[in-house]
Amino acid sequence: MTVRAILTDIEGTTSSIRFVKDVLFPFAAEHLPRFIAEAGSRPDVKAMLEETRQLAGQPDADDEAVTEILLGWIAEDRKATPLKALQGLIWEEGYRAGQLKGDVYPDALEALKAWKEAGLPLYVYSSGSVAAQKLLFGYTQAGDLTPLFSGYFDTTTGPKLEAESYRRIAEAIGVAPSDILFLSDNEAELDAAAAAGCQAIGLDRDGVPHSDRHRFVTSFSDIQVEA
Repeated sequence: MTVRAILTDIEGTTSSIRFVKDVLFPFAAEHLPRFIAEAGSRPDVKAMLEETRQLAGQPDADDEAVTEILLGWIAEDRKATPLKALQGLIWEEGYRAGQLKGDVYPDALEALKAWKEAGLPLYVYSSGSVAAQKLLFGYTQAGDLTPLFSGYFDTTTGPKLEAESYRRIAEAIGVAPSDILFLSDNEAELDAAAAAGCQAIGLDRDGVPHSDRHRFVTSFSDIQVEA
């Protein structure tokens, strides 16, 4: 297939779901109470806590109550923008301290490097914040991979299950949706991207059942594209 840009998900696509659920989420949950206690008065963190109150419908909740709300959202894997932003700040501490190393599948790394060398612009679209995306790719066992990417998108662009989000991304990067290849392990996200006019391929890392609406592959090495 011929494309002008590649847009990729992270969790379950370039990186293991287990890394996110078994390493990153527990790390954030463990350090969240301490982080809010120490940084809750910072303007950026204060704004995130206030947004959490509004989303939870508890405008008068104190910081301790907000912490409990956020811990519950972590357990639910809720895609809430203030939670993702706070997690990103906590993970930044862990990455910079060497406590965390970003996980990237070897086949994904090899393909991303090859596509970049072939002149294909690469972009990331994940429910995790842009800051968290840059940290994951910036502190990997293979080194800093952020130079591979031309841009990052998160839920501030729009929900991943809505076609309009992919249209916004196409407009932002200056490429027609039909010239973008979106990669994800989530079939509903593939549906949304396809509805926006993008090409879409699914990654089946764990043998999860899926329909035949989209092509699924088990490795990035199975994806052949031309710039």
